[in-house]
This record gives sequence, structure tokens and C-alpha cells, in this order.
Amino acid sequence: MKRIMAVTLAALLASGILPAGDWPSRTINLTVPYGAGGTTDLTARSIANGMAKVLGVNINVINTPGAGGSAGSLNVQNARLDGYTLLANGMLAFATMPLNGYTEKTFREWDIWIATYAPNGIIVPADSPYNTITDLINAIKANPGQITAGTAGAGSGGHFGAEVIKAIAGADYKHITYQGGGPAVTATLAGEVDFCPQLLAEYKDLVIAGKVKALAVLSESDIEIAPGKVIPTILKSYPDAKKFIPMGEVTGILVPKGLPEDILSKLDAAFSSAAREKDFLDFAAVRSFAVMPMGRAESQKFLETFAGRAAYILYDAKAVTIDPAQYGFKRP
Repeated sequence: MKRIMAVTLAALLASGILPAGDWPSRTINLTVPYGAGGTTDLTARSIANGMAKVLGVNINVINTPGAGGSAGSLNVQNARLDGYTLLANGMLAFATMPLNGYTEKTFREWDIWIATYAPNGIIVPADSPYNTITDLINAIKANPGQITAGTAGAGSGGHFGAEVIKAIAGADYKHITYQGGGPAVTATLAGEVDFCPQLLAEYKDLVIAGKVKALAVLSESDIEIAPGKVIPTILKSYPDAKKFIPMGEVTGILVPKGLPEDILSKLDAAFSSAAREKDFLDFAAVRSFAVMPMGRAESQKFLETFAGRAAYILYDAKAVTIDPAQYGFKRP
């Protein structure tokens, strides 16, 4: 019997799955597959602070940028499954990794806790002739392929936002890509591009200061970014766009499936507490993030729709060639 127990323990150690009662007993690493300071990184650090308090150990945030977020994500996917290596990611890039050929695994093979939603906002230079989203859409219709959109690149949150505008207009835009959301916003400030559809959080302060004009947000309702400063939902002008909305970055904590339920229950409790902590709520308010804490089952249900929407936006834009249906994604 002792020999059997020893063999069983050795097998557990070899697989990386330790008895749940021993977890956590040391620092947890939380990989962010992007550089420091972005939407995903800031959300990860804020939620990690709250989770660490509940779990009683440090959570070390590790930035591992590369390959559109897939490098760090795959590091976690291939890491030892022991509960000490977690991932924080935006679901747009993460959910569509299979379509880019990075992995055969879908979000369904991960346990996921969704924390925040940061909507796309459509901004234009302060001196732009476009004062409403209708002005911009009409210009795209009248000048297909000529109205320029500045984004952080193919597959970025901004690219998804631009594709929503394209779908509403029924006409293409000219895609100008930059090395990140910051440079895309800077280009908009300088008048290099006609509009920028990046995440609202990336230029909220510029809108408040009047340095750019915000025409709409790709959320289900208006967003007040400062007292009396409200950005209308695009649905007010284009209610038929509801199948694309909400669009923006949804950020959460992830771990490959396979951990013992006792460990997952501890993560459930830590995440739930952290997502309701005042410091986290204040952080989200400053950034104009919507706090939408979801447990594992709710996150999976949400992602079935969200991932399908994102997948077909990329596929219809010919940004990927793999049919989303191959991975069970449903067209919205």
C-alpha cells in the first residue's frame, strides 16, 4: 500500500498536479502576454492584488510580449499544471488564436474568470469635419477604401472596432497600422488618419481635454467619461449593429483545464473577492472599464457568443483564412 501511495504521489508530482490542500504555498506567477502599461497589464495587476490578499501568497505579474499575445499564452498553455502559473489576457486575441494557427485548443479548454470590459471608442482629430458617427459612416460609404483608420495592427482591439465600422458602412476603409495603441492615437492627434477605433481607455483623457472628438462607443449604452461628458452608443444611430455589440476588449484570468476542483474553488473565491474590492472598482472607474465579474461557467457561456463574433469579424475581413466553423464558432 505504501508503495502504491508513493507511486501515486510521484505520478502527481510528475504531472505537475499537487494535492489541493498544499495550494497555494508559494508565489503564483501571472503571465501577461503584452508589455507593461496596457489595458490587459493594468487590469491583471489590479485584480492580482486583490486575489493575493485572499490566497495569502504573492502573485508575481510577468510580462511576456510577442506574436500578438500568443507567445505568453502558449507559455502558460504548455507550463506545468499546478496552479502556480496563470494567464491574464484579453479575449479578442486569445479566443481567436486557433484561427491564426497558433494552437488547436480553444477557450473551451481553459478555466476562465472574466473581470472587465473596455469598449472600443471611435475618435477623430479635433479639427475633423466629422462631428457624428453618421458623418463618418457616410464618408466611408461615399469614399470606399479612402477613409483612413489608425489601429495597433491586424488582430488588435482597434482592428476589430474598425471592422465593425466597415460592416455598418457596407464599404471598406484604408487600414493604417502602428506599433501599438499609443502610436495610433498619436497619429490621430496629428491628423495622420481620419479616425481611430482603439479602446476608449486609451484616449479617455484626450477626449475630456478636447484634443480629439469621440463620435461613439461600441457598447450597449452611453458612457459618461466625466461629469456631463457622455459618449453615445453607436446603437443610437445604427440599431441594426446590435449583432456586433458589445465590441471591445474583455479581460480575465485563465488557466488550462485540469486543476483539481479544490484549487479551482480557491481561485473562484479569490477572484470573486478581488473583483468586488473597492481598489479594483476605483481602478476600473478611472479607466472607464465596465466591471463584469463572471465565474467559470458564466465566462464560457459569454465567450461562446463573444468569440464567435470576433472570429467571424476576422474571417470576413480576410485577416485569417481558417474557417471559424472548424472550431465550432457560430456566426452572430
